[in-house]
Amino acid sequence: MFSKSKIHEPGTKSGEPEASKADAGLPPRKSDFAPPPGGAPRAKPGASVLSSDLTITGNIRTTGDVQVEGVVEGDIRAHLLTVGETATIRGEIVADDIVVNGRVIGRVRGLKVRLTSTAKVEGDIIHKTIAIESGAHFEGSVQRQEDPLQSGDVTPKLAPPVSSED
Repeated sequence: MFSKSKIHEPGTKSGEPEASKADAGLPPRKSDFAPPPGGAPRAKPGASVLSSDLTITGNIRTTGDVQVEGVVEGDIRAHLLTVGETATIRGEIVADDIVVNGRVIGRVRGLKVRLTSTAKVEGDIIHKTIAIESGAHFEGSVQRQEDPLQSGDVTPKLAPPVSSED
């Protein structure tokens, strides 16, 4: 009774195929979902999650985000690293952004390092900015550097001694 009929819609005639409307002299329309020139933008993948029942022996390296809930015996390098409350990492961790909720035994190097109230860190922290919440356990030294992600020794290099000949 109240169905919409295509007879009264502008530009359509009864019995006219639907495709002929699009070809009625109108310029082709770009799809809203068409990739931009030069390729399609890639959506940022979600964080890789290492679950609490997982133990990894070896190093992990990624340009993405990692959330560790299990045990890692090795070094980790990532963009964003989240150490979960149930996690234990034995090794060096290096990332732009590091949030420690669990246990880390080893050196921590990051642009932004945050130790939450449940964090337990045994090792040195090299950072550009750091936040340590009340209740966090930390044993080690803290050193600020403009570029904590640079690899190599963090001790300052001294100039070689100058020998004088008499």
